Amino acid sequence: MAEESPKLTTQEVVPPTEEQNKTESTIPEPKPTPEPEKKPVENNTLETVTETDVSKPGDDEKVPESGSFKEESTIVGELPEAEKKALQELKQLIQEALNKHEFSAVTTPKQEKSEPEPEPEPTPETETQPPVDDNKKEEQNEQVSETESVVAVTTADDDVSPPQPPPVTEPEKLKEEEEKKETDVAASVDEDGAKTVEAIEETVVAVSSSIPEEPKVVEDSSLEHHQQQQPEEVSIWGIPLLLDERTDVILLKFLRARDFKVKEAFTMIKNTIQWRKEFKIDELLFDENLSDEYLEKTVYMHGYDKEGHPVCYNIYGEFDNKEVYKKTFSDEEKRQKFLRWRIQFLEKSIRKLDFNPGGICTIVQVNDLKNSPGPTKWELRQATKQALQLLQDNYPEFVAKQVFINVPWWYLAVNRMISPFLTQRTKSKFVFAGPSKSAETLLRYIAPEQLPVKYGGLSKDGEFGITDAVTEITVRPAAKHTVEFPVTENCLLSWELRVIGWEVSYGAEFVPSSEGSYTVIIQKTRKVASSEEPVLCNNYKIGEPGKVVLTIDNSSSKKKKLLYRLKTKPSTSD
Repeated sequence: MAEESPKLTTQEVVPPTEEQNKTESTIPEPKPTPEPEKKPVENNTLETVTETDVSKPGDDEKVPESGSFKEESTIVGELPEAEKKALQELKQLIQEALNKHEFSAVTTPKQEKSEPEPEPEPTPETETQPPVDDNKKEEQNEQVSETESVVAVTTADDDVSPPQPPPVTEPEKLKEEEEKKETDVAASVDEDGAKTVEAIEETVVAVSSSIPEEPKVVEDSSLEHHQQQQPEEVSIWGIPLLLDERTDVILLKFLRARDFKVKEAFTMIKNTIQWRKEFKIDELLFDENLSDEYLEKTVYMHGYDKEGHPVCYNIYGEFDNKEVYKKTFSDEEKRQKFLRWRIQFLEKSIRKLDFNPGGICTIVQVNDLKNSPGPTKWELRQATKQALQLLQDNYPEFVAKQVFINVPWWYLAVNRMISPFLTQRTKSKFVFAGPSKSAETLLRYIAPEQLPVKYGGLSKDGEFGITDAVTEITVRPAAKHTVEFPVTENCLLSWELRVIGWEVSYGAEFVPSSEGSYTVIIQKTRKVASSEEPVLCNNYKIGEPGKVVLTIDNSSSKKKKLLYRLKTKPSTSD
């Protein structure tokens, strides 16, 4: 059913007072205060921004950000030449590793060419001699067999001194030994014919045991050579390395996490593959059922930001509940279960990303610290630190932005503990906001129709959905703002609106177009307190052309953010 969206007009009525004129003159030209730059903090953007925002919650002129990070391109053609070269070098290293089965060797102790970082489990051969190639190995086996024959002969003759003739005479000695055995066999024929067969069998076995097993060596060597000719297949997040064009996007993540240092990025990839095998990611993703109702309240996905990144909400305040905290962190087993559930949740979220060049392959993380347990909770600190280390080591460049809201005063101390574990690149993605600026900060990055009501948006179950766009208006201090919805045909008009923080007066009325009709009061003007419902919903059945007028009167000394949207439905006749 097609719906018509009426044209919207807005106007603002401002009393011409001197005080208001002074206020208006300062708003269009906000000047950032230089205080944060004067602060003597080195290489710690995270702390500087936190102190600026949290310690000054009353400063409404701007929402500070930590750094000016901009997400780089994942299209190879748009990369600088140096980065293209680094990507090609990394792909060559990975291809060589795949050809040599080095990724499988990470978890196979019998492989000689394993990573130097993991604990090696050398075989007796590797402990006593360096690795040799196949040709040298065959020569070595022959020398060993010849040496064993020489030793067997010399030990039978006590008069022979250690320096013996070269092994060239060995075949002659073997021939004499065989003739002697044949003579013994012939002599035994007259005694017992049955013994002759046994003697022949023993002779054959003795002769064959003295000959080196060259065919087996050749077979083993050919098998190893065949295996080396077939490159192994390794996948990360469901993408086979070098067999899919999405590989470039994956490799760029590791390169950027290591500042395009190719060898370091390669080592990071090998370590990640090893960790994924040890952590049993495939089993975790498809087999384990770790979901729990209380855990699903602590972390969940909801909507997208203005650039299309999926948004993940981490609600630390849920752990303030003693029962929930006990179920999650009371002992090591529970902490490990929570960690595995968190990794499982992340893996499922990553599989929904678009790793095609130019696609959305990162996530926005919103961390709500309201009512979060304080820094005295040792178990939570340990679990957070462990999770942070795993994410940083094995999930590079998956965060487009980290937004911390409702940041309490004690977080500064916790931040100083976490900061050394973070790279400067990671810190540049962080944004912090105190309780008074959390909604404003989130609306800067997430559209109101995508932002949950509890965080300042309009996203909730009801008549409106995430596809119904929201209009944002800033109402100046001591000003009255009106919004008009023109209507030309009979319909049912529905709308919802909210003012962040409220503490304003709100009214609604319908004004007919015909001169002889009367204005209808839909909502009598009244003061809406911040403690009331965050979103007001109204609807009005219109039977003649006219307009619906909403009035927001902001008598406070602070600017207010107004959000609203509407839709029409054809009106059924009575």
